[in-house]
Amino acid sequence: MKVNGSAAVYRFVVKPTTANDPRSLGYLADALSLSFTQITQIQCHDLYFVRGGLDEPDAEKLAAQLLHDPVTQSVEINLLELPLKEHNLNQKDSSTTRTIEVALRPGVTDPVAEQIVRAAHLLGIHSLESACTGLRFILSGTGLTDELLKLAVKRLLSNSVIQTYTLGEITPAFSTSTQSHDLVETIVLRGLDDDGLLAVSSARRAALNLAEMHAIQDYCERESRDLTDIEFEMLAQTWSEHCVHKTFKSQVSVKRDKSDSRTFPSHYSHLFNQTIRAATKQVNANWVISAFTENAGIVEFDGTHELSFKVETHNHPSAIEPFGGANTGIGGVIRDVIGVSAKPIASTDILCFGPANLPLADLPEGVLHPRRIASGVVAGIQDYGNKMGIPTVNGAIWYDPGYVANPLVFCGSVGLAPKGSNPHATAPGDHIIVLGGRTGRDGLRGATFSSMTMDAQTGEVSGASGQIGAPVIEKGLVDVLMLARDRGLYNAITDCGAGGLSSAVGEMASEQGGDVQLMKVLLKYPGLAPWEIWLSEAQERMVIAVPGKNLNELADLCSQYEVEMTDIGNFTDTGRMRVFHGANVVLDLDNEFLHHGIPQRHYSAVINKPRFETGQTVSLEGKADTDLRKTLLKLLAHSNIASKERTIRDYDHEVQGGTVVKPLCGLRHDGPSDGSVIKPLASQTNHAFVLSNGLNPEYGKIDPYQMTWLVIDEAFRNAVACGADPSRIAILDNFCWGDPTRPEIMGDLVQSAQACFEAAVHYETPFISGKDSFNNEYLGSDGKIHAIPPTLLISALGVMPDWQQSVTMDFKHAGSLIYLIGDFAPAFGGSHFNLVDP
Repeated sequence: MKVNGSAAVYRFVVKPTTANDPRSLGYLADALSLSFTQITQIQCHDLYFVRGGLDEPDAEKLAAQLLHDPVTQSVEINLLELPLKEHNLNQKDSSTTRTIEVALRPGVTDPVAEQIVRAAHLLGIHSLESACTGLRFILSGTGLTDELLKLAVKRLLSNSVIQTYTLGEITPAFSTSTQSHDLVETIVLRGLDDDGLLAVSSARRAALNLAEMHAIQDYCERESRDLTDIEFEMLAQTWSEHCVHKTFKSQVSVKRDKSDSRTFPSHYSHLFNQTIRAATKQVNANWVISAFTENAGIVEFDGTHELSFKVETHNHPSAIEPFGGANTGIGGVIRDVIGVSAKPIASTDILCFGPANLPLADLPEGVLHPRRIASGVVAGIQDYGNKMGIPTVNGAIWYDPGYVANPLVFCGSVGLAPKGSNPHATAPGDHIIVLGGRTGRDGLRGATFSSMTMDAQTGEVSGASGQIGAPVIEKGLVDVLMLARDRGLYNAITDCGAGGLSSAVGEMASEQGGDVQLMKVLLKYPGLAPWEIWLSEAQERMVIAVPGKNLNELADLCSQYEVEMTDIGNFTDTGRMRVFHGANVVLDLDNEFLHHGIPQRHYSAVINKPRFETGQTVSLEGKADTDLRKTLLKLLAHSNIASKERTIRDYDHEVQGGTVVKPLCGLRHDGPSDGSVIKPLASQTNHAFVLSNGLNPEYGKIDPYQMTWLVIDEAFRNAVACGADPSRIAILDNFCWGDPTRPEIMGDLVQSAQACFEAAVHYETPFISGKDSFNNEYLGSDGKIHAIPPTLLISALGVMPDWQQSVTMDFKHAGSLIYLIGDFAPAFGGSHFNLVDP
C-alpha cells in the first residue's frame, strides 16, 4: 500500500539461486589474492530502490518483469519506512557472517537507475519518479572485525571516489529536482603578487603556471574588472595541457651529453610543428583528408567513403575509478569519431598496468591494487563497447612496475562516413543544440585534473573528475546523428570533451562568437552552480549548430529515438563568448584572448646517452640447451607474453559482421593476431582496412629515440603482415610521459618526437591524429616522484584494396619454409629475454 497517499519507497534485493554464482566467486578469488584469507565466502546481491506513488502490485510487477530473472535469481521486496533511515543489519549478523552494502554517491551517474525509470514508464507504471541502485555483500569467515571489513571495502568492494558504504543496510539517495543555483563567485586577480596568483591556481586546481596567471591578470587589468569563477574556470580548461597541448607547442632549448655522438637540433621554436606535423607535410599523402584539425584524422577509403581514426587516453580517471574511467574513455573516443560525422565501426584498447601479483605491502598509499585496476578497466571497456554494438578488434596489455600508481588506458575508435559528409562551419544565427545526456557534477575539472601529478589524496580531492558512462544513451545519439547528417540538418558538430559545454561551444564559437543561456541546460540533479553546468564533463552529449529552419525536423527525429534535445543559445558574430544564467551575464570573454592569449611555454631539455645499464649485452654463449628451454618457458609465462585470450573474449569482435582477420587466429583461434582486418559492410567495394599497433616501454627506459623507431616499425610491419598496402598506411601517436618541466623528462620527449619525424618520413607514412598525456607521475608519501617509463603508442590504419587478400600470422601447412629477413645482431637490451634471464 502507499504510505498516507504520498510517495512510497520500495527496496528490492535480487539474489542468485545457485551457490556457484560467478560474480560472487570472482569477488572471493580477488579477496584471497589480496590476502584476505579470513574470508571464506562472499555472496553478492543486487539492490534496487524505487520511489513514487507506487503500490504493492506495482512493486511486484517491477520485480517480475524488469528487475530479476526467475530462472537464475530470486527477489525480496520490502516497503521502507518513511522518513528513510539507516538500519543496522549487523544486529542480525553472527560472528562469522557480516553484511556490507554499497551504493553510488549522490550526483554520480547511475545509468541502470535511469533505465529502470524509463522501462517502468514503458510498463505503464508512470508514478515511478526515481530509482537508485547498490550492492549487498554477505561475507562469511572468521575474525571478520569492523577493521577488516573496512579494509576489504577499501581494497575490493567499494571505491570511495564514486561510492559510499554501510556495515548494514544502506539508505538510498534520491534526487528531488533539477534546478541550479545562481551563486557566482568573483576571482580577484588584480593586485596579487606572484605567490598570490599561484595560490589561486592551486586552490582551484587550475594547473596554470605563473606566466599564464600573469596573462590572465593583465587581461583583467585591460577589462578593468575581475573574473567570475565561471570565466576563470573556462580559461583554465581552454588553456589546459589536455585541451591545448602546450608542451608540444612549446619552445625547447636542448642540451646534449658531449659524449653522445647522436645529433639533435639545439632549439625548437614549436616542437610539434617541427617534428610530427612536419612529417605529415613532408610525406604529403594525397589520400589524407584531414590531419590534426578535427576531432579525428580522416583518410580516403574506397572512393565513396572516408575513414576516421582517433585514439585517446583516460589515465588519471582510470587510476581513481577503473571501471568508470575506462568506460567513459571508450565512450569519449567514440564521440570523437561521431564528431566528424562518422559512424563508429571498430574499437581498439591498449592497456598498461602494474604487476598483477604486487604484494599489498608494496602498494603505495591511496593507490588501488593493479589487479583491481586491470579488472575494472577491462570490464569498463567491455561494458561500453559491447552495448554500443561496436567490435573491439585490436589491442595489447603491458605490465610493468612503473604503472602501479599510473595505469595507462588507450582507447581508439574508427569511423566510416560518406565522402564529404562532415560539415564544420558555424554561421551567425545557428542554434546551439545539445543532444544526449543531461548535465551533472561528474567530470568536473577533468581537463585540468589530467594535467596534474597524482598523490595519495588524489582520489579524495578529485572525486568529481570521475564519471560513469551510459552507452544506451550514446547508442541513440549515434542513430540520431547519422540520420541528421544524411539529411543535412546541421552545419557543424563536436563532442562535449574534457571541458563539457565550455570546450564544445567554446571551440565552435571561437571564430565568431556565441551566446548561451544556462537555465535551458537540462540537469541530472539539483544544486549546480553556473560554472559547474558550463564545465561538467557529463557523458553522452554532443553539440551541433543547427539553422532555424531545421529545428522542427531535428526535434521530430530526436523524439522518435528518445534522445533529449535542448536549444541553449545561438552562434553570433560578436567575437565574444557570453554565457547567461537567467538575466545575469556570468561569462563574457574575448575570443581572441580565450583561444590565442596563452603564453607559449619554454622548456629546457637534457639529452643523455642511451641508458644501457639494464644489460644490453646478454650473450647466449655457454648456455646449454636445457637452459634455453627453461628460458623459453619463462618467456611464455611472462605476463606481457602469456595469452590474453580471456580478456579478448570479453570483448565482442564479431558485431557488425565485418571482421575478416580477428584478434585471435590459428587452428583453435587462440593465438594473437598481428592486427585485424575489417571489411565495412556499408562499402560496396572489396576495400578493407587494417588496424595494428606498436608499443615497447621497456625499450623506452633505455633509449626513447630508438624506442620510437621500433614502435613505428612494429605497427607498420604488423599492418603489412595482415595485407595492408604499405603506401596507404596512416599512423597515430599517443605520448604518455612524466613531468615535462624536468629537463631529463623533456629530453626523452624531444628524442621521441624527433624520431617520429625521421621514421614517418622514412616509411612515407603520415601522422593524421594523436594525443599526449603528461604528468603521469605519483608523489609518494616518502616525497619521491615515481614517473612512468617513457611510453609511446603508435596505432596504424592501413587500407587494402581487396579483403580477400588478407593474411593471418599462423602457419598453414607442415613443411612450409621459414625465412628470417633483416639484420639479426645479438642485442637484447629492452627485450623480455633480458628480463627473464638477465
